[in-house]
Amino acid sequence: MRSRGVIARVPAKVNLQLSVGPLGSDGYHEVTTVFQAISLFDDVSVATAAIGNGLTIDISGQTSMGVPVDSSNLAIMAAELMIKNYDLPKDLAIKLKKEIPVAGGMAGGSADAAGVIVGLDSLFELGLSRDEMESIGSQIGSDVPFSICGGVAIGTGRGDQITPALAKGTYFWALALSGQGLSTPAVYQECDRLREGLSISTPQVSESLMQALRAGDAKALGKSLTNDLQSAACSLRPALRLILDVGVDYGALGGIVSGSGPTVAFLVSSEEHAMDLTVALSASGVVSSVVRASGPVSGARIIESF
Repeated sequence: MRSRGVIARVPAKVNLQLSVGPLGSDGYHEVTTVFQAISLFDDVSVATAAIGNGLTIDISGQTSMGVPVDSSNLAIMAAELMIKNYDLPKDLAIKLKKEIPVAGGMAGGSADAAGVIVGLDSLFELGLSRDEMESIGSQIGSDVPFSICGGVAIGTGRGDQITPALAKGTYFWALALSGQGLSTPAVYQECDRLREGLSISTPQVSESLMQALRAGDAKALGKSLTNDLQSAACSLRPALRLILDVGVDYGALGGIVSGSGPTVAFLVSSEEHAMDLTVALSASGVVSSVVRASGPVSGARIIESF
């Protein structure tokens, strides 16, 4: 029997706002975040395989180094959950072609899981709604539902309760990548350490940030970028402070550590400005590489069937 499959394209994300509440008794933090999906993509292929092959994964692409190929990979977790929930064939071949940085605070693993969910829904014609797919995604990781949704959205709870948000215009980014990732649990732990003894309130959406998005005002948005994990990421990786300073010195409208880091996202006024900042950051010697992107873009979507 000839194998058949689909390819889903899934975007990276930046957190325009990431507000972190106190540590809960369940060991998690309540967060309020505003996501934007940006034009840096992984391509996720899912296909039927010969009986007896089981579930396999093949990983290639610019950022494939260090991506796990065992059951800790979120794409495999997503496939196993879909197989169990919808009684799908156990013999499947997953291929990831990666551009999103690993452990970079840009939802690379979560995007791959989203690609598997959307891909298997299409491949086996399950007819799942977006809400149903997001609900499955939330069982795998808190960023997976947004990777399915895309665009601009508010995330609450653990960041997995998604509400699409109104946003006008296109935003341009220069992304300073680090050669080495940061562990999300380690960054949260450091955040708790730095805030010990402080009274932490329930996180709220920034009204100034939402106004900037509704108006399509990149300058106002640059001033409104906030991330409660930034201090913790900079504490664990002090070089991030230097990168933030360099980007702002070269005229970025705003700079922020994306998610738990270590990627630093600089909002700029145009594609030309993004190119200029890329050159300046590359020449500064403080970053391993710089990529340009724009947003918002759509969430996980099928680009090919075979």
